[in-house]
Amino acid sequence: MNSNESILFLKSFLQSPKHVGSVIPSSRFLASKMVKQVSWLEAKAVAELGSGTGPITRYIHQQVHDSTKVLLFEMNETMRNTLKTTYPEFSCYADAARLVESMNQEGIQQLDYIFSGLPFFNFEPELRNTLVDQIYKALKPGGLFIAFQYSLQMKKTLSEHFIIEKIEFVPLNIPSAFVYVCRKKETI
Repeated sequence: MNSNESILFLKSFLQSPKHVGSVIPSSRFLASKMVKQVSWLEAKAVAELGSGTGPITRYIHQQVHDSTKVLLFEMNETMRNTLKTTYPEFSCYADAARLVESMNQEGIQQLDYIFSGLPFFNFEPELRNTLVDQIYKALKPGGLFIAFQYSLQMKKTLSEHFIIEKIEFVPLNIPSAFVYVCRKKETI
């Protein structure tokens, strides 16, 4: 992470604290913990929601195969444009609440994995529910949703749609975070 990324992230937080969950980007410890949950040889299509300045995207980029489709979602236009420039082989979109529609545009039926850095509990309940519904619809049966949160407040909501396989605490992040590894339930 360079100082320009930190400054951009801080500015974004100050402009829209409900949509940016932290004052600094995720740590390499958090990004690594999330990306290690994936069987990359099997990944045909993945998405990252709330890509920000790309700390998790960097780790995805290091692991992903050329044939794997990657969709990035970032509402901040400046950050999204930086992601497009840095990762031209990945598709970038503004609105994670339109995940399924974006997949259709890319010819993707289902995603194997979805990563998320979205601050779900900061959102209005309607948006939060829309996002969880989109994630559920987008994942293939048995697909993984890997998200970090700064609290355990989303545990109940996520458990309604997913089997929470584990929650790992990552103290070497500011603020400390919880990584949820959730498998799509066959029926809800």
